[in-house]
This record gives sequence, structure tokens and C-alpha cells, in this order.
Amino acid sequence: MIRRRALWGVVGVLALAGSAFAVQWLGAEKSTSQPARTAGPRAVAVEAAIAVHKRSPVTVEALGSVTPLASVAVRTRIDSEIVGIHFEDGAVVKKGDLLVTLDSRALEAQIRQAEAQLARDKAQLEGAERDLRRYTELVARAATPQTNLDNAKTQADVYRAAILASQATIDHLKVQLGFTTIRAPISGRTSQANVKIGNQVRTADLTPIATINQTAPVYVSFTVPQRLLPQIRAALTNEDAVVEAVIPGEARRARGQIAMIENTVDAATGMATIRATMPNADELLWPGTLVTARLTLRIEDAVTVPSTAVQVSQQGSFVYVVKDGVAKVQPVTVLRASGPETVVETGLSGGETVVTAGHLQLTDGTRVTVRGEPPPRKAGA
Repeated sequence: MIRRRALWGVVGVLALAGSAFAVQWLGAEKSTSQPARTAGPRAVAVEAAIAVHKRSPVTVEALGSVTPLASVAVRTRIDSEIVGIHFEDGAVVKKGDLLVTLDSRALEAQIRQAEAQLARDKAQLEGAERDLRRYTELVARAATPQTNLDNAKTQADVYRAAILASQATIDHLKVQLGFTTIRAPISGRTSQANVKIGNQVRTADLTPIATINQTAPVYVSFTVPQRLLPQIRAALTNEDAVVEAVIPGEARRARGQIAMIENTVDAATGMATIRATMPNADELLWPGTLVTARLTLRIEDAVTVPSTAVQVSQQGSFVYVVKDGVAKVQPVTVLRASGPETVVETGLSGGETVVTAGHLQLTDGTRVTVRGEPPPRKAGA
């Protein structure tokens, strides 16, 4: 009995040893059949650009409005009826072009009447001068009193004055007749005709017949803080004060020069008004349009990065600089933003690769892969 129990004990030990060997062999087989997984976090895909050291403009942006150099309300100078409109609504006209014709028949009749009066005065003067010559001869022979000669002189002077009055009346009526044809006083673009053919127009009318706006060149007016006036005046002296007008929704830009700085600063707001002249030959700027006026004060060397690369935290502005596949936080000092670019005063020296998209998944030291090559950025002015 004791021998049998010992035998069963030996069998059990051998069975346990076999099981342990089988488990170890299967585990080794499984580990050799499956490759080992790579440890570590996955790299974050980002977009990047190169920080460039170049000549960058120092600009000032302000909201401005387009105003015409000249604007004329076309009005009548006499009371009459419109008999002709000689321009299309919104047409471009040149100085001296015929715009409106008024009824001139009444004035023409008055001129003929005044001319007849002038002819009568001249005939009467001729008769008075004949009487003057006759009385002069008679007085010389003592054949008539001196009073008759004096009366003849007075009568001749009266007719001479009447001739002058009649001539002045004719000149006045001719001036009035000239007002029956209204011509463009300036070159520009017309509005619609507010009054059409057949309507009576009067000098007391509040609404003009039409309005002409000069559209080439035009003004762009905007205001700047008074603290910028010394820099603007220095730019005017150096002829660097270039103004660019940015129109919402328009890719083209209008460029011009400062025409004047208002001679006073608004004491209530501390703002000064600047007016720039734009050639506007293509009529890109329309009177009354609101634009963004971008005034260039000077051009200086600076390091620029895309504005999308600059991030802001409680500690200040920073960018992610990519080096050897790792994104590192680099604090920077932003000097100014100029459209899609930001000028960095400190923190970058140019040539660094900075992240422009994909910041949300980044922390200091995150492994990254740059999608494509960073787009090259010109280093020229």
C-alpha cells in the first residue's frame, strides 16, 4: 500500500512537470510567431513654415472712406421747362459736355424786344445829334437862345444813356439765355437724372437735376492717433508715405500718396485726419465705399512668421519650433502684425521651422511630422 502511494506521487510530479514544460513551450512558440510592438507615442502631423529675416514695412491700418475730389450738384439758374436730357444715367461725362437743355423761347423773344429798343434809342440819338448841330450853328449866329442848345445837349445825353441801358439789358438776357443750356462743369460720372423732360425746374428747388462726382482721382480719408503724427510727417519728408486701400471682397489694391494732414487734432478723440490721393484710373474705388487704409511709415529689417504660427498663453506669445522631429515651445515678443504676417522682435533669428497648423495636439517636446516641405518664403524686401 505504501509502495502504491509512492508510485502515484511520482506520477503526479511527472504530470506537473510536463504541464509546466508544455505551457513554457507554447508561450515561447506564441512569442516567436508574433512580432514585438514598438513602444512610445505616435508622432503628430503638423504644417510648418520658415521664419524669414527680411525687410518688412512698418504700417498703420485704419478705417477709411472714399470721397470724390470734386462733386457738383447740377442745378438750374433760371425758372424754365426741361426740353432735353443729353446724358445717360450713370454716364461718364467730360467737362463742357451738354447735359440739359431748357426752354429758351421766352428769353429769345425778350432779346429781340431789347434789340428793337436799342435800335429806337440809336435812331433817337441820331435825331438829337442833328438838333444839337443845328442849334450850335444858330447860337453862333445869335439866331436862337442858348437855352435851346443846352436842351439839345441834354436830350442827346439822355439817348446815349438809353442806348447803354438797352445794351446792358441785351447782355443780361443773353447771359440768361446761356443758362438754358447746362453743361458739365467737371469731368466725372453722373448720377441718375432726378428730373426728366417736360418738368418745370426752378432756382429754389432743393433737389438737383443730377450730381457729378469726379472718380479719377479720388480721396481716401482716415484718422490716426495723434501719437503717430511725428512718424507720418517724417515719412512724408522721406517720401515713404505710401497708402494702400484694401476693399472688402476685392483682391486688387489701390495705391496712392498722402495729400494732406488736417491742420488740427480732434480734441475730443485725439485723432488726426489724413487724406490720401488715389489715381483710380480703373475706378476701383467708388465714392462712399468703406475701405481699410494701410499707411506705410518706413521699411526696416525684421524676422517675420505667418500669423497663424503665433500662439498666446498666460505667459505671453510663443511659437512651436520644429527641430529633429520634435516641437519645442519658443517664447517670442511680437512687435506688430502686418496682414498675414507677424513681425517678431525677439525669440527668433530667422531660418527656424515653425508650426503653422496642428497646435491643438502639441505640447513642449511632442514628436511631430511635417506634412510636405515647409513652403519657402522670400527673404527680399
